[in-house]
Amino acid sequence: MIEESYKIVGTPRFGGILVVSDHASNRVPDDIELGIDQAWLDDHIAVDIGVAGVGERIARHQGFAAFQGNVSRLVCDCNRAEHDFSSVPEASDGKEIPGNLMVDREARLARFYRPYHNALEAILAETPQALILSLHSFTPQLESAPDVHRPWECGVLYNVDDRAARIALPLFEAEGLIVGDNQPYSGKVLNHTMNVHAEAEGRSYFGIEIRQDRLTTPEMQDEWAERLRRICNRVAIAL
Repeated sequence: MIEESYKIVGTPRFGGILVVSDHASNRVPDDIELGIDQAWLDDHIAVDIGVAGVGERIARHQGFAAFQGNVSRLVCDCNRAEHDFSSVPEASDGKEIPGNLMVDREARLARFYRPYHNALEAILAETPQALILSLHSFTPQLESAPDVHRPWECGVLYNVDDRAARIALPLFEAEGLIVGDNQPYSGKVLNHTMNVHAEAEGRSYFGIEIRQDRLTTPEMQDEWAERLRRICNRVAIAL
């Protein structure tokens, strides 16, 4: 199922596992002009590189489905609070987005942001899940902080509810990975979608950030999809 602001891969099942990726797409609708170098659309400021492929691969398995953003985060960032200016970003990682400087923010939010969150809430309310996986990826190095080293191959994120995260962390470490505990981003700061749809409703979840240089080939995405499928099943059973 594909809508303008989101798409659903697979069929959500009662008691299943839903993989949510806010930043899965770099699509910019034809009637929106961001005024940027088109090469930026393949950069981390526009899309979480690799997560669409990983989510689609996981959703091929019984009991899993994927809910993915279908528009670039430069058009509308659904993992920010609606009132936050970064929900329609005027800049990202030191790069200005000219087309968003004078945009009708209300129209942009009504077109993309609210349909995305309304659809996700409807799925979770109508088809309760055993676990929600919030899937993101991160750049090895920010252009705005070139001296900051990001050694983690992945990071497990959470806010107040760390039930699933505490189970997941040692499982990733057992895979021989360098795992961040609320690194490189803290779920206590950047966790909007899960705060609204999981934390506020008592739904079990954890976030995973995968370093983008670990997702650049189909083979890497296959490996991560299989890893996440196994670990999510173990977390759901343990909960």
